[in-house]
Amino acid sequence: MATAKKKAASKKATSKSDRKASHEFQAEVTKLLHLMVHSVYSEREVFLRELISNAADACDKLRYQSLQSPDLLQGDSELRITIALDKKKKLLSISDTGIGMNYDELVENLGTIARSGTQAFIEKASAGETDLQLIGQFGIGFYSAFMVASTVTVMSRPAGSDEAWTWISDGTGSFTIEACQDKHAPARGTIIQLKLRDDADEFLEESRIEHIVKTYSDHIAHPIYLFGDQDVMNQLNSASALWTRPKSGITEDQYKEFFGHVSGVYSDPALTLHYKAEGRNEYTVLLFVPSDPPFDLFDPERRGRQKLYVRRVFITGDAELLPPYLRFIRGIIDSEDMPLNVSREMLQDNPTVHQIRKAVTNRVLTELKKCAENQTEAFEKIWQAFGPVIKEGLYEDMERRDQLFEIVRFRTTRSQAETVSLKDYVTNLADNQTAIYYLTGDDAAKAAQSPQLEGFEARGLDVLLLTDPVDSFWVRTALGYEGKPFKSITQGAADLDDIPVKEDDKTADIDDTAVATLIAAIKQSLGDKVKDVRLSSRLTGSPVCLVADEAGLDRTIEKLLAKQGATGVSVSAPILEVNAGHSLITALASLAKSSGASADIDDAAQLLLDQAHILEGETVTDPAAFADRLNKLLTKAFV
Repeated sequence: MATAKKKAASKKATSKSDRKASHEFQAEVTKLLHLMVHSVYSEREVFLRELISNAADACDKLRYQSLQSPDLLQGDSELRITIALDKKKKLLSISDTGIGMNYDELVENLGTIARSGTQAFIEKASAGETDLQLIGQFGIGFYSAFMVASTVTVMSRPAGSDEAWTWISDGTGSFTIEACQDKHAPARGTIIQLKLRDDADEFLEESRIEHIVKTYSDHIAHPIYLFGDQDVMNQLNSASALWTRPKSGITEDQYKEFFGHVSGVYSDPALTLHYKAEGRNEYTVLLFVPSDPPFDLFDPERRGRQKLYVRRVFITGDAELLPPYLRFIRGIIDSEDMPLNVSREMLQDNPTVHQIRKAVTNRVLTELKKCAENQTEAFEKIWQAFGPVIKEGLYEDMERRDQLFEIVRFRTTRSQAETVSLKDYVTNLADNQTAIYYLTGDDAAKAAQSPQLEGFEARGLDVLLLTDPVDSFWVRTALGYEGKPFKSITQGAADLDDIPVKEDDKTADIDDTAVATLIAAIKQSLGDKVKDVRLSSRLTGSPVCLVADEAGLDRTIEKLLAKQGATGVSVSAPILEVNAGHSLITALASLAKSSGASADIDDAAQLLLDQAHILEGETVTDPAAFADRLNKLLTKAFV
């Protein structure tokens, strides 16, 4: 069936154009090519790494399809990659016996870019802000050939097809495709031929090619041959799957090389996990935690990109073998138990896949916990890069929430420079503290200046600063940790009466009657702008603050949901708390007691409410009225 489909596709393509046809590159491709052609990079050798990686993928795809249609390998069952050098003609070619491409696929794969983020890469690279080593991460490695080639020619014949096509471009904005003459066409697969520039002669030296392959591509499971000037064919790589080798025989450089292959990022991984599981299910795992987040970490379309193999046969590159909150982890899982003909669609319902996914997820979390406990500095870097994503698991994965509680780290009011674990937080609870206090916000620095913190800091209470968007969601559904519930300091009553202030400053006696009169006057003045006005036990230095009702939503999540247009959610009227010990409130209370409701009390009430909103990072609802009231106050004070 696969053969029939390939033939049909080729016939369809042939019917579209049986003669030479010219095409314009997509706009993004044109920009990328201009960057490649006119920029000078110190590590141009990456072009060979990228072309070999693409050739290996083509061989993997054919190996998978041949499970259903063995005749696709008819005439040549070996899947291989060959590099050929011709110094006289200044030609370097990379050929593979993989799946090949028809007319339409050449247009789509070599003329357009579907990956998101490519424009961002182009802008950063143009400004010198990113390393070309990252090009593979964006799925655009083919175009790196134009760094060293004045002309790139691609000849390709799909497996099982009678038709072959030639794609050619000089990288200046267009490409042509025409039927490939049989004497030049590959029997199957693809040949990429580079006409090297005058300054790229080094890539015609056999020793240089051998060094590049050994450095970047030794792990490729298909043999890579070099055909040099002496018409001698030498195999350059070991051609054995890295994950099948004993850990003791693998160097850190080899792990790094393989990590680069599966991630497109050629830097040291932050954590490597390599083991073989035996028992009910047998499989090998080789996974990596990157040192830096990928450009599309928070892209809604991003999914897990672990590669699934079955007995060394590549099945798919996006098997989602880990939950979404571990989507940054890259690598492979090779199963000994699944059938070779398992389809990508069947993976969703395959019981073996479910068992492997569960076991591997638990193992990854265990390794992250070990890293957090034993390699604090290394884990801190991991947390800075991926902490907001890992915390998504607290909301999505109820089954493993307790495991995640042992891993997650937080900034607190007491330790803003470095993160702390929940275990450390609970160990250092103050006397009579019965809850884990937290404050949600958009920014840690701004949150740390929140007036709601004053009463907690005065009592020596540490408060978690939760400033990632997911924090507002998981903390509402979490029951607590080690018997201590999570409690927002901006919601409900503060309940701080049982915890004494560490340094109790002597304050003037409070006239309860006067304060009660002021609160009544403020309520009357503000009306439905507030739900209530009440005395505060959480304020020590500020005159007022806003809090949410105990039964409602935390103000941060309420504003977030309202901004996103969540059904039935709008920003409700807050509760205004006043600090009876503040000199401004004392003065206003005295005025209210002697004069009752007045225009001055009305203006003061509105200014206090506007001030509370500003302290929360919000804008006042009526800037003109705010300015008018403030001007009147300043006039009375100074004129």
